[in-house]
Amino acid sequence: MPPPSKPSKHNPAKLNPLQLRTLTLLQAIARLPGSGTVQPNGDVAITQFPHAHGDHFHLGDALVSSRDATGLENQAVWNALSRKGLIKAQWPHQIALTPEGISYDTGIADRILRVGGDH
Repeated sequence: MPPPSKPSKHNPAKLNPLQLRTLTLLQAIARLPGSGTVQPNGDVAITQFPHAHGDHFHLGDALVSSRDATGLENQAVWNALSRKGLIKAQWPHQIALTPEGISYDTGIADRILRVGGDH
């Protein structure tokens, strides 16, 4: 009998909580119509960031707390995600998710992307 297969390792890039939240939001932004452009190499360039109003902003039908989005404007987070191969960035002008960044399972989307909530 073969040994049981190991489950895939959660957070293999060892992202810290801020990096995980930022990557999760970038993935959600990339999926929004008009916010991301697929490049010939498979990267998705983020062309439009959401605008906060009050203490939150909207990503499609999801509500996101502004406190979960501080990494979107944090050069150190962009640099860390770039080093790990999950994004390509030129702070503060351009950011694109790599195919690895697009498919990375952060495991927290359901916690920070609140669908169906009122505000």
